[in-house]
Amino acid sequence: MAVSLTPVAFARVQKFVEQTPGALGLRFGVTRTGCSGWGHITDLARDEREGDTVFEQDGVRIYVDATSLDLVDGTEIDFGKHGLSETFTFRNPNATAECGCGESFTTEADKA
Repeated sequence: MAVSLTPVAFARVQKFVEQTPGALGLRFGVTRTGCSGWGHITDLARDEREGDTVFEQDGVRIYVDATSLDLVDGTEIDFGKHGLSETFTFRNPNATAECGCGESFTTEADKA
């Protein structure tokens, strides 16, 4: 199991963590949202929670809760500019379909 950051995303997360007192790393997971079902969520991790799986990449930690783990396993997190916005993007091999606006995704398990 793994979640990884591209070099650009790594630099962005590392900067956020270094500039935020008490931040331990990146919290990454999913929540029910949008028209397809699941949406990726990111935030700074300020604590390690029971059931978290922690991935470490060159000193940057990524905290994933147990509910999200199977849905995000293998995801590569990127960061880039899109027009006037800057945002994280996700290459999630578990996503089998996405909604038209790109806000949410479904998996094979959702189709069952």
